[in-house]
Amino acid sequence: MVNITIDGKKLQVAENTTILQAARANGIPIPTLCFLEGINEVGACRVCVVEVKGMQRLVSSCNTQVREGMEILTRSEKVRTARRLNVELILSQHNMNCPTCHRNGNCELQKICANLDVDYTSYPIRYRQHPWDNTFPLIRDETKCIRCMRCISVCDKVQGMHVWDLINAGARTRVGLVQYTCTLCGQCITHCPVAALRARDDSEKVWKALSDPDKIVIVQVAPAVRTAWAEETGMPREEATPLKLAAALRHIGFKYVFDTNFGADLTIMEEGSEFLQHFGEKDKHKWPLFTSCCPGWVRFVKNEFPEFAENLSTAKSPQQMFGAMSKTYIAQKLGVDPEKIYSVSIMPCTAKKYECDVEEVNDADVGKDVDLVLTTREMGRLINADRIKTDELEEAPFDDFFGEAT
Repeated sequence: MVNITIDGKKLQVAENTTILQAARANGIPIPTLCFLEGINEVGACRVCVVEVKGMQRLVSSCNTQVREGMEILTRSEKVRTARRLNVELILSQHNMNCPTCHRNGNCELQKICANLDVDYTSYPIRYRQHPWDNTFPLIRDETKCIRCMRCISVCDKVQGMHVWDLINAGARTRVGLVQYTCTLCGQCITHCPVAALRARDDSEKVWKALSDPDKIVIVQVAPAVRTAWAEETGMPREEATPLKLAAALRHIGFKYVFDTNFGADLTIMEEGSEFLQHFGEKDKHKWPLFTSCCPGWVRFVKNEFPEFAENLSTAKSPQQMFGAMSKTYIAQKLGVDPEKIYSVSIMPCTAKKYECDVEEVNDADVGKDVDLVLTTREMGRLINADRIKTDELEEAPFDDFFGEAT
């Protein structure tokens, strides 16, 4: 054990503990911005700096280990001044158009500014924009990047894809793509503290479809969305039932609301049938047979291990199967032209947007299986934009054209 003092409080902590870990374990708050424990401990933002008696310079608490007899100050004037200065420098290279930002109200930089009482920057505001293909499901906004390197670390150390890295040096340093094999897993979006990375927003396309009298807009909801939508709408989890979600989607204007579980059943049956067929003709097929349910997984296999691409099942994913059913069976049951059906999916995955865009369609008369994919966050914004009082919603059933799903 190591004896230290933090803000006058004598503590005993284990060896090889960082100052930040020691402080947090004892209820002493130290702000952080770029820090992700075990993943990104580079001290890039300098927001977590503390003063150590006997040392002239402040040190970053996230990657400085405690030593015997160390006296640490986390709230001295020198520390407060340095933190505010560092945040002002970050703001000078950050697009601060917060009201129109997707992370407004859920932004770590915004919270840091509020906690440190930083409401301006003394430095000239200069940020740069680099071109980006905004049709791609993952959007990068260089003007909002604070170069915390979280996206780099989570892609390297957790996902192992090495898509992002620092490019150039000095004042020209920026985060950029170094590999074009992104699987659209969304981890970089999740761990970005600002809105430098986000999913492409397709909400306006939904509103346009809903207002078109010639369109029958139907929606399918993935199982994971049902358990996550409470967070986006501010509802207590125990009150955010799937049936209230169905009610909210009908309130928005969707004509029919379906559960993707039936699509999952179709996929199980199709992949199972394909396996049995291959098993009966072992010499004609490559083994093992891999599922094709997840578009992120399919992109991963094709980009990283193309020699296994032929091992992927030829079955569509649950989303695409249900989309195909909406343009065929549902259209026939309703007695309408398939072109009138506008099929929307609400999925927890950015890669589903990619799948919707590139899925090959055999029937040219029907068009795309799924016309548009929204993420859980986009759905939450739709509900909030329509001013739905979720706490007053009465439960409504999902539409049942196919019987019960397993």
